[in-house]
Amino acid sequence: MAVTLTILGSGSRGNAAVVASSRTRILIDAGFRRREMLRRLQAVGQAPEELSAVLITHEHSDHVAGLDRLAAKLPLAVYLNEGTRAALGKMGESLERVETFVSGESFTVGDIEVTPFTIPHDAADPVGFRLCAEGVRLVVVTDLGYLAENVKDQLQGADCAVLESNHDTEMLKNGGYPWALKQRVASRVGHLSNETVAMYLGGDFDGVPAHLILAHLSENNNLPELALLAAQRALANRGCATALHIAAQDAPLATLTF
Repeated sequence: MAVTLTILGSGSRGNAAVVASSRTRILIDAGFRRREMLRRLQAVGQAPEELSAVLITHEHSDHVAGLDRLAAKLPLAVYLNEGTRAALGKMGESLERVETFVSGESFTVGDIEVTPFTIPHDAADPVGFRLCAEGVRLVVVTDLGYLAENVKDQLQGADCAVLESNHDTEMLKNGGYPWALKQRVASRVGHLSNETVAMYLGGDFDGVPAHLILAHLSENNNLPELALLAAQRALANRGCATALHIAAQDAPLATLTF
């Protein structure tokens, strides 16, 4: 018996991950087109037809680009909240097997308990997820402008966390984005910087996770080595033994088993 986590890809061009227990397989977000989703699933040895459900964090295209066509092809239920479904418009209306949830209220998919929690992002009703199965606790939280107290609470005691480390502050400041977009990214409903993540790891982080995956890195305003270095320094100052990983945009991350 084991619980596994596979990041299929993470970034502004698409996000998806698979959490699997011995009896249940859950897809978190469907941000790649169906053909690419299926290709990545097969590449990591995940049979698409064995997926039990897909959980949706929010309606932005890099999290739902393949949702409607994937749900039409596979016999899986789509879990999302009412705000996200409404924001999806016609795509939300086209979904057939829909299960709605409310932030803060846990539900189960097979033998996996799922707790959605509110996050600060410029979407209709965005959430992160805490998933518990077979004694293992995983937290997936990206696309948030700051680490709100409820987010920190959900990260407490996790065996593994997927946490956004979107941009380097100086790269964003000096990069080619229009000023309005720079302001959006850096706002409290935008995305986490490497520096903000490092401050969290150096302070409120409890050091419990055996693995921490830095995700949703910007291809324009970040470098994997910058995100990794900032997190490594923070953890080293704390004496934490948490293993760090970088989730890439173009290829899946090696599966982690717990």
